[in-house]
Amino acid sequence: MKDIIILGAGTSGTMMSNHLSKVLNSDQWRITVVDQKETHYYQPGFLFLPFDIYKPKQLKKRIDKFIPKDVELMNAKVERIDEDANSIILQDGNTIHYDILIIASGTDIAPDEIEGMLSPEWQKSIFDFYTFEGAKNLRDKLRNWEGGKLVVHISEMPIKCPVAPLEFAFLADSFFQNKGMRDKVEITYVTPMSGAFTKPKASAALAYLLEDKNIQIVPDFAIEKVDWKDKKIVDYAGDEVSYDLLVTVPTNMGDSMIERSGFGDELNFVPTDKATLQSKVKPNIFVIGDASNIPASKAGSVAHFEAEILTENIQRFIEGKELKKEFDGHANCFIETGHGKALLIDFNYTQEPVTGSFPFSKIGPLSLLKETHMNHMGKLAFKWIYWNMLIKGKHIPFVSATMSEKGKDIDKKVKETLTV
Repeated sequence: MKDIIILGAGTSGTMMSNHLSKVLNSDQWRITVVDQKETHYYQPGFLFLPFDIYKPKQLKKRIDKFIPKDVELMNAKVERIDEDANSIILQDGNTIHYDILIIASGTDIAPDEIEGMLSPEWQKSIFDFYTFEGAKNLRDKLRNWEGGKLVVHISEMPIKCPVAPLEFAFLADSFFQNKGMRDKVEITYVTPMSGAFTKPKASAALAYLLEDKNIQIVPDFAIEKVDWKDKKIVDYAGDEVSYDLLVTVPTNMGDSMIERSGFGDELNFVPTDKATLQSKVKPNIFVIGDASNIPASKAGSVAHFEAEILTENIQRFIEGKELKKEFDGHANCFIETGHGKALLIDFNYTQEPVTGSFPFSKIGPLSLLKETHMNHMGKLAFKWIYWNMLIKGKHIPFVSATMSEKGKDIDKKVKETLTV
């Protein structure tokens, strides 16, 4: 009997346990998922929780509800990985062996990385919404907040779901309008990027929305510290942005056990081949989702596409075949813009988001880079898809793991330039 160990029972790890349990011979391969947590969260819902769109109970379920019956779920904390010995040392001192290791340990916020962020004002006038507790505490704050300067801030890239901070700013605009107090709130979007988003075309499309919604953008802001006493954030050039309420996305980092294992980058992300998802640490170690350092968005849709490709590559590795270099960085994201509308973007390593229709050419029914109510409904419907299909490893019809060009208004000349 040989062992496949999956580190992490979040979106990526749960999907891989379901995919692999369907294709591997259980008489030959034993699959074990290791995670210290017992609750699985629907993280895209954290965006909606502060605005009372979702209730807390809608966003969490027990992890064991989604792990296949023939897969062992081990509730334990990992101390480190010993890649030379093909083993994992647990915090309690026990060691488990693997023949193949899949790292799906994700990423988490690290507010202690920024001076003054994790201060006495943390969860009082400084909030995150990338954690369940942070989003819930922010909800309680917004229910009674009387207005002032709201600053939505990104510390540094990469972060989980790069569009979520923008969505928060848009939803805040809608939220305060509905409460009849938008004139009492000044919303500022502060980013380390030179525009609203990482991709130029999408950034241009989103910038006009910020202007239309009277949301000021402060680009190229490299934060040095949070001055929580005087309520302002300061960048390394000495520029300052004042706030009454700071909603920040702290530095995102990989699991600390990667650092203890000695093979992560400066943010604890694992060096990974961006096309095969095999780690650059050792051939029998693979990485999926937010734990990797590949130049793709850290989003649930990306992990979903990766899982389908990685499952086949795990099988090929077992059979001694060459791995397929198929993952193209495909990402598919709804961008909530408030007032019951949303945009949809679909892109990969080389192709920027463009206009068009999705998933079918001409008939859609979803529109790319265009605000529609149908896109908003798609965003809300994704919660059902997540709980009932995505993490159970079921294929989502009409959506391929690699990006399709159908329905997209792609500039052929640009495409030719990129592929030369």
